[in-house]
Amino acid sequence: MECIEVGKIVNTHGVRGEIKLNPAIDYVEELTEVDTFYLKDKSGYIPLYAERVRIHKNCAIIKVRGIDDMSTAETYRGRTLFVEKSEDLPEGEFYIEDIIGLTVSTEDEGVIGTVSDVLRTGAHDVYEVTTPDGRKALIPAVSQFVNDIDMDEKIMYVTLIEGMLE
Repeated sequence: MECIEVGKIVNTHGVRGEIKLNPAIDYVEELTEVDTFYLKDKSGYIPLYAERVRIHKNCAIIKVRGIDDMSTAETYRGRTLFVEKSEDLPEGEFYIEDIIGLTVSTEDEGVIGTVSDVLRTGAHDVYEVTTPDGRKALIPAVSQFVNDIDMDEKIMYVTLIEGMLE
């Protein structure tokens, strides 16, 4: 089973054992569809079965089966929650962890580097590309710069404008 991080438990909520999750994903509303969250430990992933998930002030409030009071919920503070990775992402959408490490290439210059980070700016993501000589380039994750992402070949094809690699 492959899982992705969805957020960190930052607090309890109320006296009936709900936990407050600070999301690490773009669309926090999607968490309302999740039935099973996971905690990671040395032996693997431990399932937490959600009875109810609601969104409050851009955080997820989760009622987990078996966590019925504030004291028990408090023991989970600081832990990271995961969900099972979906294979059915919409066309053109990718997990950040799958983007990092892709080879970046242009038609003119060939390979220009590797995606080293994805910066989340609000309007759109920005790919940080590390060139072979260690310089950093920032490429907006929009169609005028990113032509194609081939996950099978692990390569991103981009179009650069003057000054983008300087």
